[in-house]
Amino acid sequence: MNWDWDKLQEKRQRQHWGQGNNRPERHDPDPDDNNPNGNSPFGKMQLPKITIPGGGISGIKWILLAALVVWLLSGIYIVNPDEQGVVLRFGQYNRTVEPGPHYALPFPIETVDKPKVTQVQRVEVGFRSADQSHVFRQGQYRANPEEALTLTGDENIVNVQFSVQYQIKDAVEYLYNVTNQAAVVKNAAEAAMREVIGNSLIDSVLTDGKLQIQQEATQLLQEILDRYKVGVRVLAVQLQDVHPPKEVSDAFKDVASAREDKSRIINEAEAYRNELLPKARGQAAEIENKALAYKETRIRNAEGEAQRFLSLLAAYEQAEDVTSQRMYLEAMEDILSKPGMEKIILPGNTAERILPLLQLPSSQAPAAGK
Repeated sequence: MNWDWDKLQEKRQRQHWGQGNNRPERHDPDPDDNNPNGNSPFGKMQLPKITIPGGGISGIKWILLAALVVWLLSGIYIVNPDEQGVVLRFGQYNRTVEPGPHYALPFPIETVDKPKVTQVQRVEVGFRSADQSHVFRQGQYRANPEEALTLTGDENIVNVQFSVQYQIKDAVEYLYNVTNQAAVVKNAAEAAMREVIGNSLIDSVLTDGKLQIQQEATQLLQEILDRYKVGVRVLAVQLQDVHPPKEVSDAFKDVASAREDKSRIINEAEAYRNELLPKARGQAAEIENKALAYKETRIRNAEGEAQRFLSLLAAYEQAEDVTSQRMYLEAMEDILSKPGMEKIILPGNTAERILPLLQLPSSQAPAAGK
């Protein structure tokens, strides 16, 4: 059923005039009555105007206002703890923000890039630990000879496989100074390692010079990246494997084994020397200390005997008889007090009539019998 808003308003007005002013009512035809033209007497239906109370703002304006609010709210963003926010205004760097909630003018006025500045990234040179399909198991890798072959300072070819670990140092330089940052780091690392290996001998590269090579390559790579303003901090350059080409690997292994045996023998000899020398030094010091002690003892005894003799001489000069008698008694006391000495005591008269016999040792008794 069609509905005509204007007709309804006109009907209400007629009812109002008829009730208040006795105005004759106008009877409109019933819309259900037949019309010879076959159309409704109300004509074409007209849609009412939509109005919103309190402001008179049309629906289109409300939609535009809501879209504006949504557009302004789209500028709210959050920087995670491992990220750093870089804000561009019309494509030009404007500011850098730290982790947390922030606001930027909505697109296309300002855009925000959020690189992960604390993430440790890694590039591999001379080998691949896994390809895109991850067909390698843990601990396995695929060699890349084109990147690994390097010429040493003594014109020998060696395969050098290493990895580089790095972090973002300057987010602005990292994002906008170069494209494909990983490839730039890889190429710079390959150049730095070739220069360091080119200044080293193959014996040092294969044996005990690896740590120094890693340190020099790290320092040189950092200088190259700083010169290019890549915005990267090199954490470590780690040698994965260093070996000669397959054609001469057996000969190099024999040489390396001989060097290891040489080092082992030298270490054993140094250990024996380090063990023997302290003992010899200790024994020498002990003998020297004993000699010094014996020297001091002899000197002190000699000085004491000399002082004693001088004291006896002074006493003898003052009283010769008394001193002689005392010295005689002390000598006899010393002789007679020795252990094992046999003593025979006789009266004076008897002793004068006895012939003293010399008592020979028992070992000479057979000779005396003959």
